[in-house]
Parts: sequence; C-alpha cells; structure tokens
Amino acid sequence: MATQVKIALVTGGSRGLGRDMALSLADIGIDVILTYHSNRAEAEQVVSDIEAKGRWATALQLDTGKVGTFAAFYDRVEQYLQAETGQGKFDYLVNNAGVALYQPIAETTEESFDNIINIHYKGVVFLTKQALPLLNDGGGIVNISSGLARFALPGSAVYGSAKGAIEVFTRYLAKELGNRKIRANTVAPGAIATDFGGGRVRDNAQMNQHVSNMTALGRVGQAEDIGSIVAFLCSEGGRWINGQRIEASGGMML
Repeated sequence: MATQVKIALVTGGSRGLGRDMALSLADIGIDVILTYHSNRAEAEQVVSDIEAKGRWATALQLDTGKVGTFAAFYDRVEQYLQAETGQGKFDYLVNNAGVALYQPIAETTEESFDNIINIHYKGVVFLTKQALPLLNDGGGIVNISSGLARFALPGSAVYGSAKGAIEVFTRYLAKELGNRKIRANTVAPGAIATDFGGGRVRDNAQMNQHVSNMTALGRVGQAEDIGSIVAFLCSEGGRWINGQRIEASGGMML
C-alpha cells in the first residue's frame, strides 16, 4: 500500500453508523481500521465490503469503556500498520462506539451512569490521548455526539450530558492540537433507524412516526445520512472546519 494513502481508525465500525462511516471513508480512498466489541463476524463482513471497494481494512476487538486495555490495543494497531505500510501511524480517529441508556433521572443507577461515562466520555478522552503519538500531523479527529446534547428528551439525561461533555472536549482538542494541524470536530446525529438502543427508532412504528413529525424533513435518519459527513470531515474538502459541532438530524426539534 502506498504510503501517501490516508488511514482512519473507526471505533464501533462493525454495524450501524460506524459501519456506514467505515464504508464512506473507503469510498473516498481512505483505508480503515475498525473496532468491534463482540461480533467478529459482523466486523469481518465490513472488512470484506471495504476490500471489495479496492481499499485495505482490518478489524480489531476493543471495549472502549476499559481504559486499561488501550495501551495493548494501540500496540496491535501499530503492529498492523507497520506490517501493511512500513510505518506505525494513521491519520484520522473517529470516536463512534457507544451504547444507549433510557432512564429517567429518578431511576438512574450509579452502575448505569458509570457505564455511560466510561464509554462515552472517559473512554473517548483516553483513547484519544493515547492515539496522539500515532496520529499523523495534519490529520483529524471526529467525535460522535448526539442531538440530545442540544434538545432534552425525558430519559436521556445521562447519555445527553456525556455527549455534551464530548462536544466541549472536542473544542479543547481543536485548540490544543492546532499546532500539529490536527483538526477536531463533532458530528451530532439525530434519531437514526439502526439497531442502536435495541432498534428503538427503527422498529417501533409509533416512535418512528413521532420522530418524523418533529423533524423538518419529515422522516427519521438513516445510517447513510451520517457516514458521508464523517468522510467529508476527513477529506481535503473539510480542511478548514475545526472545533465545530455539525448536527445531522434533518432539522429535528427546530
């Protein structure tokens, strides 16, 4: 593989939004390392789909809520990159992996709170920190937030708050990494019809219609609505976008 080819690391790239991000990155000529939590077969299918596009890809297991595993994970990343490219660095980090939580504040447990914070905030902070030595100057970071950081829906207090923290963290990344010409931005999807949260938006007809009614474009989002935005931010066309929050919700709750 030619050394000038860009490489992206996408967490949670085996399904849903992450899968489409990985495929969209491949579509613009970026090779992909994707992570998966437990379903290796799904991840390997995405690798095959990327290879069918003429790009290189590999899948590595990672639990983004376990900071203590990150050093060993990046050792594996570096080894793969050395073997494939002759140098152990990559260009773009996409922090996408996540889980849902639907609990009113009065019912929120410390265990569920810790799980969300570990995956959606602490894990993102330290996975990004430990990526910095391997991230090429002039590259980029895309953190995935949520429309729930802007508007409030009952039951999403902890999840939405963690995403709000990521949006602030992203602006600090943009400021602190500017001297390396590394850009950092946030993409905030609205309600998307995937298996996220047990397929809540995709499979519940009443929920689907409710979201459609509060969205200016009159439908729920699809995974394909998000991946191309992430790819754009990792392209030359997005070179002057930095420290920004881009909401991709079809105009939800305007």
